[in-house]
Amino acid sequence: MNEPQDKSRRGFIGTAAVGTAGLGIAALAPGLHLIQVSQADTPTQGASSTVRWGMLIDTTKCASGCDACVKACNTENGIVETVKDARQGAQWIRKIELKDPKNGREHSLPMMCQHCANPPCVDVCPTGASMKRADGIVLVDRHICIGCRYCMMACPYKARSFVHQPLTEQNPEVPRGLGCVESCTFCVQRVDKGLKPACAEACPEGAMTFGDLNDPNSEIAQRLAREASTQVRADLKLNTGVRYQGI
Repeated sequence: MNEPQDKSRRGFIGTAAVGTAGLGIAALAPGLHLIQVSQADTPTQGASSTVRWGMLIDTTKCASGCDACVKACNTENGIVETVKDARQGAQWIRKIELKDPKNGREHSLPMMCQHCANPPCVDVCPTGASMKRADGIVLVDRHICIGCRYCMMACPYKARSFVHQPLTEQNPEVPRGLGCVESCTFCVQRVDKGLKPACAEACPEGAMTFGDLNDPNSEIAQRLAREASTQVRADLKLNTGVRYQGI
């Protein structure tokens, strides 16, 4: 994005911050509300650029028909299906089935926001609502999301959902909102407390390894160093935080 566009975006965000200040909302930067809520009970020093959170998914352990990760995500993040048409329901993580037409091999794998180092959703967002934390987690600030859905069109993984209906049974640590776009956050409210995302914790086969990609001593970094893995749509050079084995 060129410099004039960057200045324009900063100006828009700055104006929004001034406008909300009178309402007692400290909208100082994109994502601040979400981070504040997720850290409300456990003060931390905030996201650090020395860390990059990522996930390695072993599809050879991921069973077709198992949706433990999906259920755990829904429970943790207060996602309740309120419409029959799944296309209008929230879907932060979904199971997809792949079949190689050459050899007939089948794979079942979880698909969610890939937490790209170069996220196209952030590039196209006109307000800065789509943002990437210093530690690589890609988020949406619902307070400045205008529901334009440009990010949904830009995401090559179809990982974002639009909230069409009023929400119920919400987790107070996970701010969501009608008319906003949302997606997997790696359960940032858990990560900021030193916990794993709900999906990784719930997987009965241990197929999901979560950790710091930048730490050579972490389990995920060591596994990536010695075992073959791939990025979905590696040709796009987005440098995803989610990697897969077995596909």
